[in-house]
Amino acid sequence: MSAMPMIELWRGGMLESVHAGHAVIWGPGGIEAAWGDPEAVIFPRSSCKMMQALPLVESGAAAAAGLSDRQLALACASHSGGAAHVSGVASWLSDLGLAEGDLRCGIHMPWDKDENKRLTCSEAAPCQLHNNCSGKHAGFLTLNRHIGGGSEYVELDHPVQRAVKAAFEEVVQETSPHWGIDGCSAPNFACSVAGLARAMQFFAAANPEGSAREAAAARLTRAMAAFPELVAGKGRACTELMAACKGRAAVKTGAEAVFIAIIPEQKRGIALKIVDGGTRASEAAIAALLVRCGLLERADPAVEKRLPSVQKNWRGLVTGEMRLAPGFA
Repeated sequence: MSAMPMIELWRGGMLESVHAGHAVIWGPGGIEAAWGDPEAVIFPRSSCKMMQALPLVESGAAAAAGLSDRQLALACASHSGGAAHVSGVASWLSDLGLAEGDLRCGIHMPWDKDENKRLTCSEAAPCQLHNNCSGKHAGFLTLNRHIGGGSEYVELDHPVQRAVKAAFEEVVQETSPHWGIDGCSAPNFACSVAGLARAMQFFAAANPEGSAREAAAARLTRAMAAFPELVAGKGRACTELMAACKGRAAVKTGAEAVFIAIIPEQKRGIALKIVDGGTRASEAAIAALLVRCGLLERADPAVEKRLPSVQKNWRGLVTGEMRLAPGFA
């Protein structure tokens, strides 16, 4: 099966652009709805950070380090590098007796406008704390200290990454056919869109009083939903959609237009991939699926921002609209 058209852009009454993709809603009984090819193999990229954090919690490392839900939200984050993100990771590392130099995520300018401006105007250099994955890496370091691994925790054969791969494959219920190096230098393991949705359904249905893995999954989901501003940042889709859902869902993006949603009250998981890598389409698609599942209204500002019924130019003139392709959502 090929990718299915999902998001359309119209201008002057003519279809101008189309984004196609794959998506799956997985419920307690299995696949409830699917578009495109559920078996399409993708890199989930940062959409799977809660799976990468499972060993941190289920191993007892998080408890031994006394990690808070705020810190676990950062472990699942692709944050904007704002002051709260940077200070949160810095204090976490300090509590471990570690420092910024122990991270292996690399350096980029923060996406947060205020912090970006502060660095630019002061001619100060960004550091690894600004990296959107620094919270995930602080989680890796916490697990690494707990199990006594070496300093190069992002290597494929390191005990941290072996634990991550094992948890990933067990939760998606697939043997990963490929792996690649993510933007933050950690391995990223491929799976099908259906497998990713199945994993998100596991998180959604996880019993906080159940097995160590279920308790870990439930706590990570709760942490993400409780602190949406830490998972992404001001103006970001993950933060605004989770805030609009009022704690009823955890939502997470991944690079190259991947999105997931975890809906505990419905025991449903969602996964989607836009094949051209277009973020505007993945944000529109996840918003539409949250509406389909009854988490948000179509007119909610967080939805309208991602799926605008009217598009305007810089003078405020109506130029067109974004639509769901026929048959999607």
